Amino acid sequence: MAEIRPFAAYRPAPGKESIIAALPYDVYNRKEAFRVVQKNPDSFLAIDRAETGFDDSVDTYAPEVYERAAALLQKWISEGRFVKDEKTCYYLYEQRMDERTQTGIVACASIDDYLNNIIKKHENTRADKELDRIRHVDTCNMQTGPIFLAYKRNDVLKRIICDTKKNPPVCDFITEDGIGHKIWVIGEEKVISEIHEEFSRIRAVYIADGHHRCASAVKVGLKRREENPGYTGKEEFNYFLSVLFQDEELHILDYNRVVKDLNGMSEDEFLEKLTEHFALTEMGTEAFRPDRKGTFGMYMGNTWYKLTASEKICSDDVVKGLDVSLLQDYLLGPVLGIGDPKTDRRIDFVGGIRGPEELERRVHSDMKVAFSMYPTSIRELEKVADAGMLMPPKSTWFEPKLRSGLFLHEL
Repeated sequence: MAEIRPFAAYRPAPGKESIIAALPYDVYNRKEAFRVVQKNPDSFLAIDRAETGFDDSVDTYAPEVYERAAALLQKWISEGRFVKDEKTCYYLYEQRMDERTQTGIVACASIDDYLNNIIKKHENTRADKELDRIRHVDTCNMQTGPIFLAYKRNDVLKRIICDTKKNPPVCDFITEDGIGHKIWVIGEEKVISEIHEEFSRIRAVYIADGHHRCASAVKVGLKRREENPGYTGKEEFNYFLSVLFQDEELHILDYNRVVKDLNGMSEDEFLEKLTEHFALTEMGTEAFRPDRKGTFGMYMGNTWYKLTASEKICSDDVVKGLDVSLLQDYLLGPVLGIGDPKTDRRIDFVGGIRGPEELERRVHSDMKVAFSMYPTSIRELEKVADAGMLMPPKSTWFEPKLRSGLFLHEL
């Protein structure tokens, strides 16, 4: 059963939340991160991406980058920009995007639950990306970016969340992208015990977003165990910062594909080749976003097409039946020659938040063809994870993104 426990968070001093809160570190490339920090030196990105404090001659992963992150974090704490809560608490973190709201419980999850597969994964991780966050967390002695977890509907936790939200939040702000953020502190012992007990009845928790951050947090915990052979299992390094949402509140956007060339084919040859497994319908110049599973949009030249997967390639298999698998296994791979989408530089991925306009822009700038996807559902994610299997890369795009810097967990 899941061990989800309260903790004493470092949080921005009242009134500084909106200034400090930052999108996750991996949303930006180095130049983009530098521009954000130049515009707002108080953004937590200055710590999460400490290379922004150096010129380009300093490698992103140089030791002095991590040392700067730790020093800057301690400086901000000493200056009072962050304040640590006096007692262990749970927290609520609400995000509002357009007319949709999602509310998560901020807590610490167990590295043992990750190792024992109570916390279930649906993606592979890359060692190089893990190493960066391992070094960042270990050097800072702090987890700064929460892991986005999901659990199946629970009426007790739903009631606690609703009751807590009847009280005024401790902070309420809107970020530049129009997303609203609210935070509540749950400090009553009775409610804390009730939340802890209810999570202990939950058989599975799912990583929605943040597989690399999660794997890195676990490896830092295991490293600390080796360094402290008399550990009890109760130390903070045995747990990692998380925000847990009921699955029914979450919204997955499409994660679209753009490809650099047609693998040596002309447009006519390509169109003929893909009809072996997909029905092709020309849609004109208006962007086509699929409205059901098994359909895909395709943009090439100045024309949008609708692709419909033939019945013979559809599958009830939890992985092979995913739309991202159908496109990869029957078009991107055999037709366009994209063998491994994780490493092939001829393919790129575009989050659905950017809209079809971004797909059109890419085709007219540096790519040849784009594919718009029907979003993977949270139920599909859970089925894959429950089966102990993995999704193809770039299968899910969650919005809104959790902000970093609102909660820090000291190891």
